[in-house]
Amino acid sequence: MQTTHLSVVRHRIHVGEPLPFNVRNADKTLLLARGQVVQTPEQLEALFERGALVDLAELQTAADEVRQAPREQLPRLWQQTMQRVGLALQHAPHHGFRGALDDACAPVAALIERDPDLAIFQVLRSEGGAGTAYGIKRSLHAAITANLVAQRLHWGPHETERAFKVALTMNLSMLELQAELSRQVTPPTDAQRAQLQSHPLRSREMLELAGIADADWLLAVERHHEREDGSGYPRGCTDVGDIASLVRRADVYTSKLAARSHRDALAADRAGREMFMEDPGHPMTAALVKEFGIYPPGCFVAVDCGAIGIVVQRGPTVTTPVVALLTNERRAPLPAPLRVETSQPGYGIAGIVSERQAGVELTPERLVQITVG
Repeated sequence: MQTTHLSVVRHRIHVGEPLPFNVRNADKTLLLARGQVVQTPEQLEALFERGALVDLAELQTAADEVRQAPREQLPRLWQQTMQRVGLALQHAPHHGFRGALDDACAPVAALIERDPDLAIFQVLRSEGGAGTAYGIKRSLHAAITANLVAQRLHWGPHETERAFKVALTMNLSMLELQAELSRQVTPPTDAQRAQLQSHPLRSREMLELAGIADADWLLAVERHHEREDGSGYPRGCTDVGDIASLVRRADVYTSKLAARSHRDALAADRAGREMFMEDPGHPMTAALVKEFGIYPPGCFVAVDCGAIGIVVQRGPTVTTPVVALLTNERRAPLPAPLRVETSQPGYGIAGIVSERQAGVELTPERLVQITVG
C-alpha cells in the first residue's frame, strides 16, 4: 500500500461532511472509515498532527475514473453517475448537500467531455422511472443539454458548470410532484398548479438552506421559468439572465423528449422543429437544435433498405449520422448490432420510428454493444 500524509489532501476534507476516503494511522491500520464525519476543526488538526495517512489508490476521484476508463465501461459509469446524482438530490436540503452535489457533478461533466454523443444518448434513452426518479432524470437530462449547448455557445468552464448545476437543482422543490404528474392522466389540480407556479422560489429557498451562496446560481434557479417578454413566472420579470434563459430552453426541449403516462415522447426531429417554431431566431435555440441535430444519438430510425437501427454518433452532416442496425431489411433481429454510415447508398435514413415501432428490446448488455461499437 502506497500512502501519503492526510495533510497533503486537506483540501478534500470538509468538517461536518463524510470523509471521501479511509484515514489510517501511521502504522497503516484503519483509523476512520470512509463516510465517517470529522466533527470539528480541532479534530481535523489532531489527525494531521498524529501523522494520519491515506492510501494513494483511494485518492482517484470519480472524474479521474471516467477519464481513464476503457470505452466499454462508459455505459456502466453513466449508470453509476446517475445513481450518484439521484442520491445527492433526494431529500435536499440535507447535511453535506453541497459536497455531495459537487462529487456527483464532476463525473457527469467528465463523461460529457469524454463522449458527447454518448451523453446525448442518455438524454434520449434514459427515460421514465418510478417515484422521484422521474424528476431526477428530467433534471439530469436538462443539465446535460445545458452543458452541451453552453459549450457550443463558447461559454467558459465556470459558466458552463453553473448552468449544469442550475438545471440540476431548479426543480428540487417538486421532484415528487413531477413523478405524480408523469403518471397522471388528468390535468393538474389547482393545488398542483400552485406548486408548479411557486417551485422556482421554493427551490431557491432550499438551496439557500443547503448553504448555497452563489448569487448567480440562486437567481437563475428563481428565474428559470421567466421569459424576456414578461410572460413567464413566478414574477413575470423581463430581466431573465443568460443562464436562466439557457436552462429554460434545455428544460423545454428535454420535456418534449420525455414520455409520460398520457403521451409518448416526441420524435427528436419534431421536438427540434417545435423549438424553432416556438422560439424563432434565438441563438440559444439555434445552438441547441444544432447540437442535437435532426437525428440525435439515441433515436430509433428506419433506413432505406428497410432495416431498423439506432443512432449512435453524429455524422459529417445533420442528415447522415452513424447508425447501429438492430434488424435486417426484413426486420428480423441481428445477432449483434451492425454500424453503418448513413451516407452510404441504401442506408440513408428513411425516418424516425418510435421505440414501440422498432420492437427491439434494449437490454443492458445490448446497450453496451450498441454504444461502444
